[in-house]
Amino acid sequence: MSSTHRAILDALTRYQPKTTAERADADRVRTLVEAGDPWHRSSPLHVTASALIVHPDSGRVLLRWHQRHQSWLLVGGHADPGECDPLAIALREGREETGLPDLAPWPDTEVQHLVIVPVPANDREAAHEHADMRFVLATRVPEAARPENSEAPLRWLSPDEARKAVTEVNILDTLSRVEPLLAR
Repeated sequence: MSSTHRAILDALTRYQPKTTAERADADRVRTLVEAGDPWHRSSPLHVTASALIVHPDSGRVLLRWHQRHQSWLLVGGHADPGECDPLAIALREGREETGLPDLAPWPDTEVQHLVIVPVPANDREAAHEHADMRFVLATRVPEAARPENSEAPLRWLSPDEARKAVTEVNILDTLSRVEPLLAR
């Protein structure tokens, strides 16, 4: 089995779905991996990797405005050519989108949430789905956060503030999984 497949399957083996829907999503991702390149953007379903960035000392989370969806979302996205490790992709995307130099997996390196998210069509691509593997990344220097561009502002929020700002149910679900980790 190629490394493209192994990193995803290893992460899925350790992942503990919390709902029937999550188990079904994990099964769809396993089927996708068995069928070929799970990262290829031309597939109607492809894997992406994202993260909720946290500052454990203050208990805050960092959200990024997503212009296309007109909502506050996590950082993350697609694999670049040659990438196959979902955690490495989430780390790269996190650094690119926030400028934070010290991002590290927190409290561990495991997938915290797996969700298949519908993506509407636009003028560049047809409607499709992202099988989003979500991690938690931490920083010790929240003041170093800088948006990647002016259309993607960043906001540090308490979990309560984040729940009020977020409109996507799947992001609220990710937040609900991370909040108890911050409360420890």
